[in-house]
Amino acid sequence: MTLKIAFITDAWHPQINGVVTTIQNTCSELERSGHQIKLITPDQFKTIPCPSYPSIRLALACYGKLTRHLDEFNPQRIHIATEGPLGMAARRYCIRHNLAFTTSFHTLFAEYVNLRFKIPLSWGYGFLRWFHAPAKKVMVATSSVESDLRARGFKNCLVRWSRGVDPDFYYPRDKAFLSLPRPISMFVGRVAIEKNIDAFLSLNIPGTKIVVGDGPQLKELKAKFPDTVFAGFLSGEPLAKHIAAADVLVFPSRTDTFGIVMLEALASGIPVAAFPVIGPMDVITSDKVGKLDENLKKAITDALQLEAQDCRNYALKYSWAHCTEQFFNNLVPAFDEIKQLESNSIAEPFVK
Repeated sequence: MTLKIAFITDAWHPQINGVVTTIQNTCSELERSGHQIKLITPDQFKTIPCPSYPSIRLALACYGKLTRHLDEFNPQRIHIATEGPLGMAARRYCIRHNLAFTTSFHTLFAEYVNLRFKIPLSWGYGFLRWFHAPAKKVMVATSSVESDLRARGFKNCLVRWSRGVDPDFYYPRDKAFLSLPRPISMFVGRVAIEKNIDAFLSLNIPGTKIVVGDGPQLKELKAKFPDTVFAGFLSGEPLAKHIAAADVLVFPSRTDTFGIVMLEALASGIPVAAFPVIGPMDVITSDKVGKLDENLKKAITDALQLEAQDCRNYALKYSWAHCTEQFFNNLVPAFDEIKQLESNSIAEPFVK
């Protein structure tokens, strides 16, 4: 049995981040299995720039058009991926039409708005509890995130939706691609305050520091750290080549719930150095592939001693097919009549 699945997200291209990567790969896997996907994304609406982050576009006055999309598609499953304007509109639609839905928790939203706008964490988590409360299930990437949300008062059914990597795209390559003093310590991601890049760039370490990415903090960091190489925004083959040419990936963020770029680095044979916080603690579970330490300089130094093949082998455990099967099995029927039908039948298989 194939299903019609509506997937609503405020995070979408031209953004390149873990949320977009996860959604894109999940939807592609579902379509390959025969399911019909309706992606509702900001590029289908009039948008405005996000305050303090103009490259992110927020859908404007989107409820009417979203309603038309969902009415026409008539989905059997509804998943709301993000807590932005489209997520809010989809939540409102489901509640008004008495439709069951699932949500997912991708980012530490409360921490982000606290860093950017000094809004108290208690307010941020109050909003998040309210937003996710009507969901039948909330999907989280790791056990650490699940434990944290439970401690913060989430009463929902919290279920796992892990992450993956494409090992045929991210793999060990010729390091001569970058002819810079080594070792090369590299950050890859959004250049923004919540990524804590200062903690990396302020370190006195040998070799070359490279920042790959763009974002609102780029100009400030370029001025503050003139000896750092800023490669700018990269995607596709140039991104994969840069990652594979590094000697260590430095992941200084304390606000990520996972960090797919760590898997991309490991698949490329590159070890990871990070703080021992949510995200890295769940991804780097072996000290053969990365080092976690509150002393980030020590983590980098120790990670440089690790073997590329161990990193590669570790990353191969993470597949998008497995993640998508998790996602599919977490979905809930939107309509009562479907619930009744399925209560008398065998669970639907993920693959057609």
